[in-house]
Amino acid sequence: MTALMAPGSAVGTRAGDWHGTIVLCAANSWDDVKLADRHMAERLTAHAPVLYVDPPVSRLTRFNNPAVAASLTGDRLRVVGPNLARYTPLVLPKPRHPMMRATSSLLVRRQLRAAIRRLGGDVGAIVSTWLFIDAYGIAGDVPHVYWWQDDPVGAAALWGVSADRLERGENELASASDLIAAVNDEVTGRWRARGFPAAFLPNGCDAPFFAAVDDAEDPPDVDLPGPIAGFVGHLNSRTDLALLEAVADAGTSLLLIGPKDPEFEPERFDRLAGRPNVAYVGPQPFEALPSYLKATDVGLVPYADTPFNRGSFPMKTLEYLSAGRAVVATPLPAVRWLDTDLVTLGATPQQFAAAVADEAARERGAELVAARQAFAARHSWAERASQLAGLLESLRG
Repeated sequence: MTALMAPGSAVGTRAGDWHGTIVLCAANSWDDVKLADRHMAERLTAHAPVLYVDPPVSRLTRFNNPAVAASLTGDRLRVVGPNLARYTPLVLPKPRHPMMRATSSLLVRRQLRAAIRRLGGDVGAIVSTWLFIDAYGIAGDVPHVYWWQDDPVGAAALWGVSADRLERGENELASASDLIAAVNDEVTGRWRARGFPAAFLPNGCDAPFFAAVDDAEDPPDVDLPGPIAGFVGHLNSRTDLALLEAVADAGTSLLLIGPKDPEFEPERFDRLAGRPNVAYVGPQPFEALPSYLKATDVGLVPYADTPFNRGSFPMKTLEYLSAGRAVVATPLPAVRWLDTDLVTLGATPQQFAAAVADEAARERGAELVAARQAFAARHSWAERASQLAGLLESLRG
């Protein structure tokens, strides 16, 4: 199978190339920070063509979220890589409002059927993360999989949505699905205990991408004394600032990379970022991360012990290891599941900071780097895509 046109182009029509397309209804826009959705979509193309579907937006969305404006410019169906297309559904304002859900779902299904027809193919499976938009109706006799990436009910406060509403939406999606593929082993067990078919599908990492970080350019905006502990990710209520403060207090330099929720302890965060041994460089494109990880000695997973975090699977744990860096994390279930002494755990600020100092002082020899990278490679996105493709095939019988 080959792409219809050059990546980034609008779509022509050519029959046969898109037979058995996996429709992936993603939690994040293609233009957003590169997260699990895009990684999985790109690797799934080794098994079948993939249509990556952005979360539905309205014409008003661009005013509230300018980052999605480009997705509404020109053709909303475009080829972005070999066997990989991306589509942005357009709906009326407030598509997830209870009064609009049925209309939004109808509009999205109509548009997705049209997109598949334009690709000249048919649907082989639907993998959805959407609680409030029903995309399953575009093709009945194919596997329907709920990709459980995060705990929506635990994220109610973070997302600003009623926990009851999220729970109802999740139960509806789970009941309509042939399988729940969950990123967390404990969560998988909870779904099974409730009588739902569920499979454990942890997050992965782009191991080859991070393997050569030491050959990357030095970051232009980092001037910190070593050793340096780095955090890559969203800075929000998931983050335990006390852990980061303890690291800086202990004398280890701190490099923070990623978007910050402006409502997340703004004064406290500004005091931390203003310290002489702390640098906050804001959100960076995925392609720039090797440069920043090159400057880092220890990668941090400083997540608080909350229901949402306990149900998560932090990708950064594996990405740091892919770069050959030491990792210090809080003892979340997903981190414990990795079951490796290549990740050091610290539950309290004092334990966390001490572990960071110990790992920063440890020599980063070639053998240790190779061990970290070999471990991460066993958890690559290519491996996760193979697992998901196998699950879909088993559902087809």
